[in-house]
Amino acid sequence: MSSAKPIVIHGGRIIDASSDRDGEFDILIEHGKVAAIEKPGALRDKSDAESIDAKDQWVLPGCVDLHVHLREPGEEWKETVQTGAEAAVLGGYTSICCMPNTKPANDSAEVTRFILEKAKAAGAARVLPIGAISMERKGSQLAPYSELAKAGCVAFSDDGDPVADAGLMRRALEWCLMLGLPLACHEEDRNLSCCGSMNESPLSLKLGLRGFPGVAEDVMIARDIELARFTKGKVHICHVSTARGVELIRRAKNDGINITCEVAPHHLVLDEQCLCSYDTNYKMMPPLKDHEDIEGLFGGLADGTVDAIASDHAPHDRDSKLVEFSRATVGILGLQTSLPLLVEMCQAGTISRKRMVDLLSAGPSRAFGLPYGTLKVGAEADVVVVDPLRSWVFAEEAVRSKSKNSPFVGKKLTGATRHVLVAGKQVVAGGELLREGAR
Repeated sequence: MSSAKPIVIHGGRIIDASSDRDGEFDILIEHGKVAAIEKPGALRDKSDAESIDAKDQWVLPGCVDLHVHLREPGEEWKETVQTGAEAAVLGGYTSICCMPNTKPANDSAEVTRFILEKAKAAGAARVLPIGAISMERKGSQLAPYSELAKAGCVAFSDDGDPVADAGLMRRALEWCLMLGLPLACHEEDRNLSCCGSMNESPLSLKLGLRGFPGVAEDVMIARDIELARFTKGKVHICHVSTARGVELIRRAKNDGINITCEVAPHHLVLDEQCLCSYDTNYKMMPPLKDHEDIEGLFGGLADGTVDAIASDHAPHDRDSKLVEFSRATVGILGLQTSLPLLVEMCQAGTISRKRMVDLLSAGPSRAFGLPYGTLKVGAEADVVVVDPLRSWVFAEEAVRSKSKNSPFVGKKLTGATRHVLVAGKQVVAGGELLREGAR
């Protein structure tokens, strides 16, 4: 996928947590790799190279998303591998891990290979499939992990559904320990969540919506921590949304348990008060929380408990959202809005630039053992150039996904992706997707 012609990105501010770099440098890309990083002007003699002017912009490692729903195969009217991969690069993501809740579920090498073939044809973001923990994601029989790993799966999950059977979860952890791959867990005790539509609180009573108590998430996090302690297997906790969940993970890490976790941007910038409008675009899983839980999430960002920010990109058609709140599908788009939302946090001083970059690139790569998320010399040239001060409107016509279910549609965001390279090949230039013939 690398470009035959060398590329020099000059005048930009390189921010790379993996190499502890934050300053103005020029970067040379050759044969799909980062060939050199030099002081400004030091690469002027590369007259044969294509030049990208990054003055007053940030040059970041390509973002890595551990939690994306691409819907193909089976629900192509919501999203396809191609539209999802293109939305990803427009949002600054060069590698995305796609969940297995497709139809059929990704519980066979055949489905994994299908996804990889579609991703190759799309020629946009690198797509890394996640295999199912159980056959058909029904929680009763283990999926063929060795077969899935050999076909290209980087992790296993039944996301969208929890693994209710603790015995099956134990066996899954033991198998994945041998393969050296993590289990990404959707944490929900459905005997407690009871099909709740929003966070259980005084507000849920006021709005007349069935509540989903935070403890339904917490007890499952606690269970899987103990199973990871017992088996020594690797657990990754998806979309943590409670302060107690963060504290449980913090203590587990202090105990040396092999555990990582992610937080979704919408759980940081939105709260349960958004549901007062009954707008189903605010219906999430886990549901939006109150300020106490949000403060707990930010505490986890600050002290390193949280390893990654993951979009939980969940495209849904209009009809599944244009129903009464209790019946509406859960989830929103995230691939094109996550990076600008994090840039806005940086501008507000909520998190540092380097911590933001770590959460979007090196952190998720470490969590899944991926060789991406870095701009070190010799690394794969996955690069994003971002204008941190550029304001733009996330208009419906700017949404590359097939679905449009986002509360941020029509809202002004700050931080615009200008250029994106995947393995040295430019796929976005000037904020526009490059078609194959133009690359």
